[in-house]
Amino acid sequence: MNKQQRGISIIGVLFVVGVLAFAGLIGAQAFPTVVEFQAITKAATKAKEGASVPEVRSIFDKAAQIDDIKSITGKDLEITKEGDKTVVSFAYNKEIHIAGPAFLLIKYAGRSK
Repeated sequence: MNKQQRGISIIGVLFVVGVLAFAGLIGAQAFPTVVEFQAITKAATKAKEGASVPEVRSIFDKAAQIDDIKSITGKDLEITKEGDKTVVSFAYNKEIHIAGPAFLLIKYAGRSK
């Protein structure tokens, strides 16, 4: 009776562990950028309550100091009016160094709610 073995080889296990470790490393580096994006969206929503453009920028900068936002400042915001509502829009890029000359570029864009 000749039974064939079933299952995954040690090389297969090492490959799967390597891929999962790499994905975990990238995810751990990208997670703080997602948290910062959420803080920026929250600050932009708070800033839209300002009556003038300088006031909106000032409100955003104060919220940015509290939430430790370093990617953008009040000067980077695009402030427009849609009807009687103020809309605060923003866009920025985040680069995450992977290894050597390789980087992961994440482009964020959002607006106040």
